[in-house]
Amino acid sequence: MMNPARPWTRFYHPSTAQDLGPLKWPHMPAAIREAAATYASQPAFTLGLPNGSQGGLTYAEVDRLSDQFAVYLREVAGFKAGDRLAIQMPNCLAYPVVVFGTLKAGVIMVNTNPLYTAAEMVHQFSDSGATGLVVIDLFAPKVAEVLPKTAIKTVVVVSIADLLSPFKRLLVRAVQKYVKKMVPPVTFAHLTLPAALSAGAERINAGADPLLYARTLTHDSVAALQYTGGTTGVAKGATLSHGNLVANTIQSLEMWKPFLRLGDEVMLTALPLYHIFAFTANLMIFFVAGGRNILAPSPRPLSNLKTIFLTEPVTWFTGVNTLFAGLMHEPWFMARTDWKLRGSVAGGMALVPVIGERWEAMTKTPIYQGYGLTETSPVATLNPFQRPKRAAIGVPVPGTDVKFVNADGETVAFGEVGELWIKGPQVMQGYWQRPDETARTLHDGWLATGDIAKMDDEGYIEIVDRKKDMILVSGFNVYPNEVEAALADHPGVVDSAVVGVPDDETGEIVVAFVVKKDPALTEAVLRQHCKQTLTNYKVPRLIVFQDDLPKSNVGKVLRKDLRDAAMRAYLERRG
Repeated sequence: MMNPARPWTRFYHPSTAQDLGPLKWPHMPAAIREAAATYASQPAFTLGLPNGSQGGLTYAEVDRLSDQFAVYLREVAGFKAGDRLAIQMPNCLAYPVVVFGTLKAGVIMVNTNPLYTAAEMVHQFSDSGATGLVVIDLFAPKVAEVLPKTAIKTVVVVSIADLLSPFKRLLVRAVQKYVKKMVPPVTFAHLTLPAALSAGAERINAGADPLLYARTLTHDSVAALQYTGGTTGVAKGATLSHGNLVANTIQSLEMWKPFLRLGDEVMLTALPLYHIFAFTANLMIFFVAGGRNILAPSPRPLSNLKTIFLTEPVTWFTGVNTLFAGLMHEPWFMARTDWKLRGSVAGGMALVPVIGERWEAMTKTPIYQGYGLTETSPVATLNPFQRPKRAAIGVPVPGTDVKFVNADGETVAFGEVGELWIKGPQVMQGYWQRPDETARTLHDGWLATGDIAKMDDEGYIEIVDRKKDMILVSGFNVYPNEVEAALADHPGVVDSAVVGVPDDETGEIVVAFVVKKDPALTEAVLRQHCKQTLTNYKVPRLIVFQDDLPKSNVGKVLRKDLRDAAMRAYLERRG
């Protein structure tokens, strides 16, 4: 029977629970161990390199190795429950081992983008209070610069080749080091991942019990700090509990599992696992569902995915609009007709309807759009797989309530436009050590998303606009204040304002309006300056020089007045 407060539940699959009920697992380690026991001999993860698959791990191996890492953290490195460990690596076999081991150890993981600049790394490590770091060897010089400015004492260095067979490990390392010259020397004190695992294994053989660490964990125990921006432009950590992650894994599976062949699916993971969308949708959900995850370290260039797509029996694929659009321009992708795909899931940014239509026509398989935020672990809504609507972000997942709030803070009726507020067990505890930001965002358990939306008469939600000035580039948040701060740091800049404009490939691009002090200052010079402190996707794609900026009577830049000018400049540049 339909819940009148949740009219959308009538479009759930008959086997999908209309409410969540008590959570099945007390913490994430319990979910991990159950899946490992259920699918022990089956392949869990495969490393997918541009030249094809290079080896992998079974469920039992992931369980054993993550136990070793958990014991290393607690018994060898001296981490205590609740300590923070930063994890900074691309998709590789080491990632699930380190993440699962960290969760088993009761240590709080701090997912970190490997592409962050030194300044961004220092902020995140310092803000989180991380005392340890697991990092890919490719970025050793940056780490060497950062470490003296943080409280990090323990560093474990990972290689893409770690956990492969000896021959393949030697081959991949040789290509990286001598052919592509990708691996710089590591100049700081560290332990390699194999050495850390070996140390953990020795302690287990001597009697250490990795099961003990989870006994004190509850749904309220903090599992992860997942960093996101804010209206101030200062990155802050969304505090995600074990209960948040357990709930969102179950909620998403309830929507997905009627269409999953448990224990018999193959997921291509091209999105980075440090991003909350892939972390939950690919890593957590697919592990619990017994699937095999093919981990691609980088989807750029898109030819990196060619051999995997053409040789592996990929049945599910997750992506952002940019990735779907780009693949459909690849000749090898366009030429394929014998797809084994059963479906794809879009998230991280809005799926442009025409891209969805083209993808379904080209692959002859459906694409489902969902919606979420870092603060919701992240899945809040998902299109029912048996009844999707292309323009909608779907309906709330089980156990989730939504409401729409007007500018006066009043709840409006379903069907009217308002700011989307979300309540459910997947909503974060708050922002790490940011009570002011938490109070602005959480209201009696309701999360104010900053997105303006409406619900149709069947309960499907459509995003109308964004309340915040945040710019969404390929699924990643860019906050104007942060970019403006980087611009202001250049001595030739008097004033600046940053806005976003729609773009077919990346969703939006960053456009900066600059009043310059130095007449000789050029767009190329200023963009290069920004690259010193900003990750590439935050760097303005277009810089427009002006004599002044529109401002309010109190001197605040009126970004809304610049958006039309930004669009005109963007169209002129495109020709």
